[in-house]
Amino acid sequence: MGTDCKHSMSDTPERGNQIAGAPSSSASADQPVAAVVEVPISANPTKTAVAAMSPALDPNKTYATSPDQHHGGGHGHHQSYWLWIMCLTGVDYFSTLGYQPYIAFEAAGILAPLATFVLVLLTLFGALPVYSHVASESPHGQGSIAMLERLMRGWKGKTLVLILLGFAATDFVITKTLSAADAAVHLIENHYWKEHIPEWLIAWGEDSQRMNITILLLIFLGAMFLRGFSEVIGVAVVIVGVYLLLNLIVIGSCLIYLVFHPDIFANWISEIQTGNWYPGKDPVIDKSTWALIASCLLIFPKLALGLSGFETGVAVMPMVESDPGDDPHKPRSRIRNTRKLLVVAALIMSVLLMGSSLVTATLIQHEDLHKTEVNGKVTHRGPAVERALAFLAHGENGTDKFCPLFGEVFGTIYDLSTIAILSFAGASAMAGLLNLVPQYLPRYGMAPNWARATRPMVILFTIINLLVTWIFNADVTAQGGAYATGVLVLMSSACLATVIDKWRAHKNEGFFRLPWGYAVITGVFFYTTAANMYERPDGIKIASCFIAAILFSSFYSRLMRSTELRFQGFAFADDQSRFMWDALKHLEFPVMVPHRPGNRDLAEKDAIIRQRHRLGPEVPIVFIEAELGDTSEFQMQPLMTIREEEGRFVIGVQRCVSIAHVIAIIALECSKVGTPPEIHFGWSNESPMAASFSFLLFGEGNVPWMVQELIRKAEPDPLRQPQVFIG
Repeated sequence: MGTDCKHSMSDTPERGNQIAGAPSSSASADQPVAAVVEVPISANPTKTAVAAMSPALDPNKTYATSPDQHHGGGHGHHQSYWLWIMCLTGVDYFSTLGYQPYIAFEAAGILAPLATFVLVLLTLFGALPVYSHVASESPHGQGSIAMLERLMRGWKGKTLVLILLGFAATDFVITKTLSAADAAVHLIENHYWKEHIPEWLIAWGEDSQRMNITILLLIFLGAMFLRGFSEVIGVAVVIVGVYLLLNLIVIGSCLIYLVFHPDIFANWISEIQTGNWYPGKDPVIDKSTWALIASCLLIFPKLALGLSGFETGVAVMPMVESDPGDDPHKPRSRIRNTRKLLVVAALIMSVLLMGSSLVTATLIQHEDLHKTEVNGKVTHRGPAVERALAFLAHGENGTDKFCPLFGEVFGTIYDLSTIAILSFAGASAMAGLLNLVPQYLPRYGMAPNWARATRPMVILFTIINLLVTWIFNADVTAQGGAYATGVLVLMSSACLATVIDKWRAHKNEGFFRLPWGYAVITGVFFYTTAANMYERPDGIKIASCFIAAILFSSFYSRLMRSTELRFQGFAFADDQSRFMWDALKHLEFPVMVPHRPGNRDLAEKDAIIRQRHRLGPEVPIVFIEAELGDTSEFQMQPLMTIREEEGRFVIGVQRCVSIAHVIAIIALECSKVGTPPEIHFGWSNESPMAASFSFLLFGEGNVPWMVQELIRKAEPDPLRQPQVFIG
């Protein structure tokens, strides 16, 4: 075939209403473009057999012959009590206590407790109600990305999902690299480690130690997933239980100390009143209450790492135990238990965040929290940097001992617990990536088949983790912006999806239709996300790299997979269509030609086809009328209806993703049981480039060439291949 036979299967400007299989916009309306099997009654002896096989059916009844597509998220998962699953969420959420108190102090100075209070309000009255709704709409762990996918169809929805996957990848990848880096800090600063490490390790220097230990932890995490990772819930319960207990002892003891030493709290209040909000800097000029509130509102986006557990909480929903009699599509008990999980986790974390920020700002000397950088290289690092609570647990604050337990032994136990939960947070992030990628990209046709396999993906993500660690020099603080960006974009998307979902479900009109409470929450999260991106642009830079990589690789993969059949079987509108399809497949030497209703009636079209293609009256022709569905989808299960019209058979196919694929599939299915059919096309004047672009995005260009290519790849035997003709 030459370039003249490229096809665009549209005569009308609106692609959504096009009839696949009809002549293209660049082909003459009189020319056949797709395959149609049509036989006049007088010339087709098979018609009698087909009619005899078709039972008398109620014309007002729809016969559903294809089963519903069940959500798979709730099946095949080990389910446990919601409190234990909360621990699985907690390895990501609660582990931020390893670095959050220091990050809060670095961002807000002695105002850290007040800025953290704003964060807690946003957690309890913003994120919590939003994700309670997300849980009700995605009970199988699909999360907010799937909600937006349902709300925005077509290529707009697919592109939005790919962009959000880029931010999700940023979130999960930085979770692993940041957690491993902070685990390395806790290990390096431990006195037992310093006393017993080999001399050659000391010679590396602290920065090199942190980098190398972080790399080793990431490689170990990847190796663990390559070997398989089981019993995660039981391990998570133990790790989270011990870690929360130790933090309760550390934070609780320090708060009790503050109660019995009110002068320390009074000094903190005095520093706020005098404007010494940022240690090492000049006092602020405006010390008014409104200036204080404004500063906290401007600062708290930098503390957004404390919101990191909600997406994970929804992602683990399939593992939450539900009642045996629950509807598998809408398991109310699982939704209810997940909401309990989210509430309890948010309350625990809110208390710990407030307590940790207060004891860090009041009980640790400011110079111990100071870090100096020159030309991007750290020249001085205080002993409490990136490990504020561990600093207190070791009793390194000086002469005051906040608890008799504090010291090297207790501090080492705390370090080991912190390293364990930070490492397990990386495992949780890896599991999240391994769940997200196969759930979307292969289904869109935008990832190779090996993307569904665990081992190749683990190796790929481990390489990415090592690259990110090298770029950020395993610096916890430097990665905080990228981490917060990923978290906040996903939470903002959840807010937006909730507003759209509730707006569509509301029956009121105008002003009262908009869910104003959720709209305000959405505005706050959008402000928080924008402020974080402005203050720490590294986050959006690395997220942009992930997004660009996903978009490029996804569309390239879709291009490479364009000649796959993508066929999941036919669904039939009624039993009569199923019987007639079984009969039509046994026709001898059928000719397939497309028909676009409205241009010509079947009799006129039949006469033109037989004249131009030199077909005698004894040659059976079956017309195909195909209607495009969502062309951005990859896999398809077309809905087939077969009817008799003017003594001829017409195959109507709806929900088509691609014209060429539907034609090739029908022809290949017929060739399995009978003589391979002939497919007759007309010439087209559309340019090859435009036709190719139209095929990739709209499923209707390059039809003859694509049909030939699909048939050639699907059926290697030339004798069984349907023949393609252009006339």
